[in-house]
Order: sequence, then C-alpha cells, then structure tokens
Amino acid sequence: MVTEGATTVVDANGAAVTPGLIDSHVHPVAGDWTPRQQQLNWIDSFLHGGVTTMISAGEVHYPGRPRDVIGVKALAITAQRTFTAFRPGGVKIHAGAPVIEHEMVEDDFKELAAAGVKLLGEVGLGGVKDGPTARKMVGWARKYGIQSTIHTGGPSIPGSGLIDKDVVLEADTDVVGHINGGHTALPDSQIRCICEGCKRGLELVHNGNERAALYTLRIAREMGDLHRVILGTDAPAGSGVQPLGILRMVSLLSSLGDLPAEQAFCLATGNTARMRALDTGIIEVGRAADFVVMDTAQHSAGRNLLESVQLGDLPGIGMTIIDGIVRTERSRNTPPATRVPFLVK
Repeated sequence: MVTEGATTVVDANGAAVTPGLIDSHVHPVAGDWTPRQQQLNWIDSFLHGGVTTMISAGEVHYPGRPRDVIGVKALAITAQRTFTAFRPGGVKIHAGAPVIEHEMVEDDFKELAAAGVKLLGEVGLGGVKDGPTARKMVGWARKYGIQSTIHTGGPSIPGSGLIDKDVVLEADTDVVGHINGGHTALPDSQIRCICEGCKRGLELVHNGNERAALYTLRIAREMGDLHRVILGTDAPAGSGVQPLGILRMVSLLSSLGDLPAEQAFCLATGNTARMRALDTGIIEVGRAADFVVMDTAQHSAGRNLLESVQLGDLPGIGMTIIDGIVRTERSRNTPPATRVPFLVK
C-alpha cells in the first residue's frame, strides 16, 4: 500500500471498500430540505446509507413551480448553480433538470446547455406527454449535450399522467425512468416491449413496484443487457425519504432476483457512472476518491458481506469518503457493521 504524501490514512480493518453509491433518481428542491415531507437533512441521511452522488430527475416539488418557459429555465439554472455550490456532507448533487413544456423551442435548450444545465427532468411530469413532441425536444436536448429521462407508468403527482410503452419508445430518452413504476408499473408485456424495443438505460427505483423491478431484471439478464440497469430511489416522494433505499434495492435484487451481490452493487455504481458520464462509481486511478467501507451486519446469517446481502440483509456501513475526505464514520442508519474501519492518521 502506498501512503506517501497522504494526509489521511484509513485502516479498513478487513471490511470491504466499494465505490460510493449513486442514486440515479432524486427530486431535490432547496438545500437539504424537502417540502414533500417537510423533512430536513434528508441528503445527509442518504450519505449515511452510502450514497455519495445524486442525480436530479427534476425539481418538481418546488412550491409554486413555474410552468412558463422563462420560469422553467430560471428554476433549472438556479438549481444547477445552488447544488453545485451546496453539498450537504460532501454529497455530489447533479441538479437543475427542467421539466419540458410545449412552448419551449430549440434555442431554449441551447441556452440551458450554455448555462451549465446537463439534465432534463422526467418527461411527462410537465405539459409534454405525447411521443412526437417529446422526441423532438429530447433530440434538441441531446444535440446540446443534455441527458434525458422519462417518467414511466401511472401518474405520481398532480399534473403527471400515464406514460405507456408507445410514448416511452417514441420519446427515446437516454434513461427509461423508473421502468418499474413511480409508483404504478406498466403491464409486464409493456415492460418487456420497452426492454426489447430500445437500448437505453433501464432505471429501477425503490419507490416503485418491486415485482416489476424483479421482472425487468430478469428480462435484462435474459437479453444480456445487465449493463443497462441502474438504480434510484425516486425520493423524496409520497412514500417518504429512504436513506437506505439504494442499499435496499441492492439487497432486493440480489436476494429475490438471484443476482450475485457483487453484480447488484455494480448496478448502483459502475453502471450508473458510465451511463451518466460521471467520474465516480468506479475505483481506478484518475477517478474521484468516493468510497464506502462496509461489512456484514452484526449477527447476520451470512458468513461474509456478499453472502449476507444475497440472503437479503443490509450491510453495515462503517465509513463514507468523498473526494478523499472522511465524511462519516459508523452510520447512524444501517445496522452496525461487524468490522469497523478506523483512522490511522
């Protein structure tokens, strides 16, 4: 081990080191507060669940969210700026995801991109719910380097609506947001049609239909397309805030989806990092030093970390590190880890 020049040295004490977990689907608003549940410090709580990076699917819970084009752009740019400057606990929040409206034109997307906006909010949460309009605007976004996500399934908030397979396939967004529903999933036949009909990202979320998530996982595996599967929570939402949501998805897909635990962790790290073009999520030279040190939860039936997750238990987190800086030690939210890392210096 090379420690020359290091200002901080951590002894993992035999525990596992993973990349920081990535939540591909959150709905931030202002600071570390969510009006949907009137809860403070939810982002910090996610950090205690191993999440070091978050991707906004739209700041849709902002009270009085504007629907006019000027307001839509202003809110997106504001969110992009504020969450770049404000990182609770060091968590990296990629925010500023406008929800598209019918009145938007190509120059609006060009302007957003020039201002630093790199994401679209869920297509279907605003006025645009039809395939042809969505495809046109998604094309404009892609032209200017803005990545897109679409709402999939039944309505989740007032103003949203059903987005079925025909709209999803025609819109051709970069990510099929919560293909297992947020909260209500499409029929299995439509989920299969989406999996087979496009080659975009397939996002599974905690606040969705668990059976549909397992079904999607099975289809993706049959197709040899596990690299397309990424994980999110779709929180904060009506279901609340789930600090351990990503860990719970890893455990669910491993234990009930018969997916090796090490592969389940990849869905929440490397898969998302590659799809979202992030410099984290993979441990290699040149990438951000974002890590989670975790171990088997105390008294788990599993003999080691991976076996315990495969059996459906959550791991115990002993430390999170972002940009090489220790941000938390023993998690206040996970079960206690069997082995806990410690600072050498």
